[in-house]
Amino acid sequence: MASLYEINERILALVDDETGEIADYEAFETLELERETKLENIALWIKNLKADAEAYKAEKQNFADKQARAERKRESLLKYLASALNGEKFKTSKVECTFRASTSVEVPDVYELPEEYLKYEMPKPDKTAIREAIKEGKEITGASLVTKTSLYVK
Repeated sequence: MASLYEINERILALVDDETGEIADYEAFETLELERETKLENIALWIKNLKADAEAYKAEKQNFADKQARAERKRESLLKYLASALNGEKFKTSKVECTFRASTSVEVPDVYELPEEYLKYEMPKPDKTAIREAIKEGKEITGASLVTKTSLYVK
């Protein structure tokens, strides 16, 4: 089967540039049907890809949920085992459990820290608020509403 580009080229070749008349109407109709079939197939492919992407997204979420459960269970079991061992080493031919000290920084109140120890993130625009303000007639420097067209395949 020819590509959409090739079909369009053949259709244009059947139309006289000066008069706009169709040289071979039967061939023109055949090409129009072929073009319609090609367009339909592309649209169906888009629908299938969307369904695939949604299925992958759902599966990804399932795996993320399973990962989170496994990590929570691991942490719970670590606490349980640490409590049971009470600081003692434990070793078998298959596993070894030891304790080691680590140091971490705790900051109960971030507002008590000196400025030099704070990090600030870049501000993010509140696009919803900006959109509403512009719709209400306010002029927002550095922002504007842009109308775009999107193709939806159902």
